[in-house]
Amino acid sequence: MLRFYYVILKNIKRAWMIPRMEYIAEHPEKYSEEFRYKYDKKVIRLVMRTGRIKTTAYGMENLPSEGGYVMFANHQGKYDALGIMYSHEKPCTVVMDEKRSNGILVKQFVDLVDGKRIRLDDLGQAAGIIREMTAEVKQGRRFIIFPAGGYKHRNGNYIDAFKPGCFKSAMRAKAPIVPVALVDSWKVFDLWSLRRVNTQVYYLKPILYEEYKNMKSKEISDLVFQRICKAVWLGEHDLPSEAVEC
Repeated sequence: MLRFYYVILKNIKRAWMIPRMEYIAEHPEKYSEEFRYKYDKKVIRLVMRTGRIKTTAYGMENLPSEGGYVMFANHQGKYDALGIMYSHEKPCTVVMDEKRSNGILVKQFVDLVDGKRIRLDDLGQAAGIIREMTAEVKQGRRFIIFPAGGYKHRNGNYIDAFKPGCFKSAMRAKAPIVPVALVDSWKVFDLWSLRRVNTQVYYLKPILYEEYKNMKSKEISDLVFQRICKAVWLGEHDLPSEAVEC
């Protein structure tokens, strides 16, 4: 967390941006989704520049050009969603563990893109979030979700098992499923260091409804998990062109 606190301290003179983010989030009638997303990305770029963070993305051509879809990514830490949003051109939003979503800056990031907060220990509330997501994906919204359901602070690109239920929203919406592989994202806030850090985002080939309509959620979860594992390994070995083909 050293880098996180460093970013906060270095930008103390820009503390006015936090209430500004809150105001924009509270007035969607004044500010479009595109404006709010661009403001989020403006703050993300500031965090990256101050925190000596570089993120390189690959496979943007794999993203569906129209309609809603759900991106399923491995989870490593607080920077994961920021790295994806930084490299994702069109507005998207995120589903987060409610317990992790209310810290300084994190809350404002989530609110600004009207993200979903999910209580992992409340099956009824989680089911309600899935229903909301399904309806919104049908309307064209794009979501980031971390099917591992959380992350543990550990060094390395370890990938926790996925929860099949997370895939229900895309399945019910009959929407494309986009696997996203994150490499070295954990280094941003887990390393007790301020040295420059490079992270990678790989957008893999989407799985269309026609491809998975006869599959169960467990089968889809296993497929996405295997593809992400392979892409992470290829990314670690500096093979980006092969990783995005997973």
